[in-house]
Amino acid sequence: MVGPYDSVDLQILAELQDEGRMTNVELATRVGLTAPPCLRRVRSLEEDGVIRGYHAELDPAKLGYAITVFAMVSLKSQAESDLQAFERHVEALDQVRECHMLNGEIDFILKVVARDLQEFQNFLTSSLTTAPNVASVKTSLTIRRAKQMPGVPVPQDV
Repeated sequence: MVGPYDSVDLQILAELQDEGRMTNVELATRVGLTAPPCLRRVRSLEEDGVIRGYHAELDPAKLGYAITVFAMVSLKSQAESDLQAFERHVEALDQVRECHMLNGEIDFILKVVARDLQEFQNFLTSSLTTAPNVASVKTSLTIRRAKQMPGVPVPQDV
């Protein structure tokens, strides 16, 4: 068993991760419950923080974001206060869609969206390389996305 979750909880999680807009009645049917106990389980999973939210998946290109860039950021100092200051800085930057702290040579990897290369260049020189404590930024422009799976694999065998 994964955590305190049984096979019905895991099935609920898998169904909602695949299609978060379904009604509780549809979800209950899919997992073999009636609506009230299904809703209680969903609420419990939300309260436990396993379900952190519900989101629409948007097409970046249709909203004008033609490019995605991964930026590898090295900091001058890795003191905890400096790491947190950098995290606060990128938290305020809307174009940064993901920020992961890494171990090794690179301190952070950022996923950044932009409308075009000029917009990204402006972002890079005005918001990223000028941030306090940034030693270097290496960037890689994505050519295409081969796979994107939201969430995590939900085990089916408990």
